[in-house]
Amino acid sequence: MKTLDINEIKQLIPHRYPMLLVDRVLDWESGKTIVALKNISANEEYFSGHYPHWPVMPGVLMIEALAQTAALLSFLTMGQSPDENSVVYFAGIDGARFKRPVVPGDQLRMEVEIVRRARGIWKFKASASVDGQLACEAELMCTMRSTTAASQTAE
Repeated sequence: MKTLDINEIKQLIPHRYPMLLVDRVLDWESGKTIVALKNISANEEYFSGHYPHWPVMPGVLMIEALAQTAALLSFLTMGQSPDENSVVYFAGIDGARFKRPVVPGDQLRMEVEIVRRARGIWKFKASASVDGQLACEAELMCTMRSTTAASQTAE
């Protein structure tokens, strides 16, 4: 079993609090799959407004947690860490479905599998569950780009 703790995760993806949404990697296999966890705490900043009377993790953040897990698998597969000039972007999200609310005290278990990798585009099948119950699923497409190239495109 190959695991990563929070410090190892922070070496592989640039996200930091409050946007770092992966706490631990339980297992991964290069070029194939990864299983990671996000512990859902009542102290998460988004719960103060979503919703104060019944805190629910926003679906977009579940998708983001899955994307961060996919990014980890990508960097582990390539055997490299991103540098200051690289960023991973969404290229597409297909078939996103939300099956149950995720609330404080839950532990989100994220499973991501590489479906295809071609011309710099990675496609993943991703799901998140709580206590064995499916919470969210989607197909994600991501690409890594240089921040210098991205800034030139924006001009």
